[in-house]
Amino acid sequence: MNALSVKAIDFIRQPKQMLINGRWESAASGKLFPVTNPATGETIAHAAEGDKADVDKAVKAARAALESKVWAAMTPSDRGKLVWRIGDLILKYADELAELEALDNGKPVTVARSADVALAADIFHYMAGWATKLHGLTIPISISGGNFHSYTRLEPVGVVGQIIPWNFPLLMAAWKLAPALTTGCTVVLKVAEETPLSALRLGEIMLEAGLPDGVVNIITGFGETAGAALAAHPMVDKIAFTGSTDVGRLIVNAAAGNLKKVTLELGGKSPNIVLKDADLDVAIPGAANAIFFNHGQCCVAGSRLYVDHDIFDEVAEGVADIAKKIVLGSGLDPQTQMGPLVSDIQLNRVCGFLDSGFQEGAKALSGGKKREGAGYFVEPTVLVDTTPQMKVVREEIFGPVVVAMPFKDVDEKIIQQANDSIYGLAAGVWTRDVGKAHKIAHQLKAGTVWVNCYNVFDAALPFGGYKQSGWGREMGAAVLTHYTESKAITINIG
Repeated sequence: MNALSVKAIDFIRQPKQMLINGRWESAASGKLFPVTNPATGETIAHAAEGDKADVDKAVKAARAALESKVWAAMTPSDRGKLVWRIGDLILKYADELAELEALDNGKPVTVARSADVALAADIFHYMAGWATKLHGLTIPISISGGNFHSYTRLEPVGVVGQIIPWNFPLLMAAWKLAPALTTGCTVVLKVAEETPLSALRLGEIMLEAGLPDGVVNIITGFGETAGAALAAHPMVDKIAFTGSTDVGRLIVNAAAGNLKKVTLELGGKSPNIVLKDADLDVAIPGAANAIFFNHGQCCVAGSRLYVDHDIFDEVAEGVADIAKKIVLGSGLDPQTQMGPLVSDIQLNRVCGFLDSGFQEGAKALSGGKKREGAGYFVEPTVLVDTTPQMKVVREEIFGPVVVAMPFKDVDEKIIQQANDSIYGLAAGVWTRDVGKAHKIAHQLKAGTVWVNCYNVFDAALPFGGYKQSGWGREMGAAVLTHYTESKAITINIG
């Protein structure tokens, strides 16, 4: 706690209530749950344990706000200015938000400040500009015997339930909230029980920006209760979920009752392909960044590393050398390069995958185990001698573990192997050959392909997956279609 600013300490010490209809409220049940620091395992705060009753109250507040003159009649220009102000305030409180993220999630405060907070502000600023550009079309129709004026208009989809994960708590909240507010929707946001702090602070920031009561409501609680109630609620018009593919299936089933619209950003097992003509001074640290960024707790993590046979040893050992030098520690320590995993549950999951890999014959060039001492730390790990059917190759580990495998030729076999996954979220290619880069990028079944780079995100770029990595897109102009309905209007003008 000594490394925290006074503002962050004051925020943590306050009771963690839920934001419902512009007011901070305790759970109807009165229950609380602990919030822990993953670097130590110690409890740092308690949050309200919201459930079905709280979700129902929040949804009704969002419905009333959707139909209120304050929000529904707000001009697009004023709505855009409001969304922009939220982005400005995120930057104003950037240091505090980064500290909360480092304490609650475990990520290095320097990374939280430069990536999570900066990108969160950027998505609000980017989406603010779209508020005045959500227009329809006039359409000439071919109906004989009449004179018709036909046009379309875009309208908000309505009350949106949003459920976000723990790996990028502030950023995922921003990715969800910014387009919803821009299009005029109202929101009930259910945050991950592991990491509620930064989203609750964002709630305070949105109120400071002047957001009308009930437009955004924030629920803390567990997925099986609060999340399930939100997904199934009959007054919710759309669910936007980011998380695991298994939970995504549950969301779809829960949403079926009133056939609410659903978008899903789910898991990944991303292939990262290094050709023998690649610039290894760029490709080796790039491959390390692809898997070790955010402790490997990243849905796009380049966790399957395919390297040309001629350079395999150099690349695999190069990534392992980087892994061995990564400084593990508390996210609040400015020297830390990799923090802990988010929870003991996640720690046991990742260690279980490592045990499985070793039992099936994999070997570790680096890492391969939990770090001794307090906290949920796993050493950055490079596994070799892996085969396509191993569990560590096929399933999403969601930790700092990469499986490295050689290939002999860039042909259909390596493309087929890269695409041989239930997932299709992201992929990477490293080559100096522009033609090969385009050809492979076109053949990979993934929503994002990075060439000679990795983990490059921008508010203007659509993000989402193929196959079981999800439905729909986040960010860019593409996300706006998921928060609007297109209405066709035809008038007989005689």
